[in-house]
Amino acid sequence: MADEIETTFQAAIKAGKINGAVICATNAEGDFKFEKAVGERTLLSGEKKPQQIDDVLYLASATKLLTTIAALQCVEDGLLSLTGDLSSFAPELAALQVISTTGESLESAVKPITLEMLLTHTSGLSYHFLNPKVAEWRDKVAPPSDGRRKVEASFNYPLGFQPGTSWMYGAGLDWAGRIVERVTGVTLSERMQKRIYTPLGITDGSFYPVTREDLRARLVDLNPNDPDGTGAAVTGGRAEQNKVSDGDFGGQGGFLPANDYTKVLQSLLANDGKLLKPETVDSMFENHLNADESAGHKAALAGPLGVFFRVGVDLETKVGYGLGGLLTLEDVEGWYGERTLSWGGGLTFAWFIDRKNNLCGVGAVQAALPTVDGALVASLKQTFRKDIYRKYAAWKQQK
Repeated sequence: MADEIETTFQAAIKAGKINGAVICATNAEGDFKFEKAVGERTLLSGEKKPQQIDDVLYLASATKLLTTIAALQCVEDGLLSLTGDLSSFAPELAALQVISTTGESLESAVKPITLEMLLTHTSGLSYHFLNPKVAEWRDKVAPPSDGRRKVEASFNYPLGFQPGTSWMYGAGLDWAGRIVERVTGVTLSERMQKRIYTPLGITDGSFYPVTREDLRARLVDLNPNDPDGTGAAVTGGRAEQNKVSDGDFGGQGGFLPANDYTKVLQSLLANDGKLLKPETVDSMFENHLNADESAGHKAALAGPLGVFFRVGVDLETKVGYGLGGLLTLEDVEGWYGERTLSWGGGLTFAWFIDRKNNLCGVGAVQAALPTVDGALVASLKQTFRKDIYRKYAAWKQQK
């Protein structure tokens, strides 16, 4: 019998493997709606409370979709170009050199980094922990300073490859968020509130909810194992970046309730014009990788960390990369339709938008700290991804 959300998640809670979960899904019209909160969270006082649908979740890399929307709004406003040179907006980014294949020297970038590259992880920026050569250079030449650091100081290490020639997951959206701030003159948080949250009736989005008393008490990870509200249960026990960041990091720093995040997904699914023009949303669901980038993407998916980059999609499935996440390029029987956009955050957060089958959803597993059972959490996320389609199919049959 196929795994069901209700029984599988409750079994994991009973076994002490997770503390709880929040799952939300809907269609474009909103007449199908699945919302479920299971388990409980522990406050700093030690008091336990039931998990709620509107508890404030750490998004980790699921922040990237919100930053993508903010950046594309700047393109629509004429403040940025998707394919133009960004050097005038981010000279520090333009000055980054490319590390050699041996890791012993640096060379100049052959062509400029574009916003499209930042949004699709093809700029050459890669997280240092995903590129041993970059990590070694960083440790020897420019180790991170103590205290809180801005985006510019956090991601100032060399590019892992020439811009536009490969694919590797990295800090492109953190830089994109910083560029949004520079061209709009406001913080990324302020921009998101005005142009993303307010149009959708969202009031609980924040980069630092621990500083807001109305949100602090609702932080899922605000418990004895995570007193600073860094989102450790989402990332898998470590949330170092969120403790050292100075400013709004568009690649990883956001917090939002799951039901509010679903409002963002639903707006894109319905293409209702509240966030972006219809043609811009259509572009998000197109493959934006060229031949060289696609080859690098394929290699990454097949590599040691490919299971994370595939976000539940089989290696054999034809995929690309859209503006905001992984993009399926063919139907998966009984599941994702062609051009489904999906990604997640940390080890435990997952989202998808399937325009062909008219469904979107969020699955947020709250792992039990201090360690995370990665294999179990991956299985639970897949249970969410697959069972929600079965529930949607059963609902449609009953209409």
